[in-house]
Amino acid sequence: MVKVDLEERDKNGINSHIKVYFEDVLAEPNGTHSYDGCWEASEFCYNFGLQCCYLTMTSVCGIFIALYWGCEFAIVAFQHVWCGTPILRTINIYTGCLQKCLGTCIACVLAPIMDSCGYLFSSISVKHL
Repeated sequence: MVKVDLEERDKNGINSHIKVYFEDVLAEPNGTHSYDGCWEASEFCYNFGLQCCYLTMTSVCGIFIALYWGCEFAIVAFQHVWCGTPILRTINIYTGCLQKCLGTCIACVLAPIMDSCGYLFSSISVKHL
């Protein structure tokens, strides 16, 4: 089993689209200046609320949600290995015979008809006036 990297938790950038910074959410239009201390306090409160709420939810729910998703992907893998692949293999075996029969019929019946039509229409030429 691979050891979890506790420093870089999203090294593949799977959730980079949800990184929401204070400036991405709250911004004042140009020409509007509020009290700088209030703006800094607002940023502090935003970041504190974001971190506090996220840490609380992951601490309380994260383990159970991780357990759920582990079981979910185990079920998906089980279904793929023990159900999906054997069904597809069975379908390939059964339809392989049908494919050979239809291929022979097409080669023996339709191919000569299409060849004859091709020879019949090959002498037609179109000229622009």
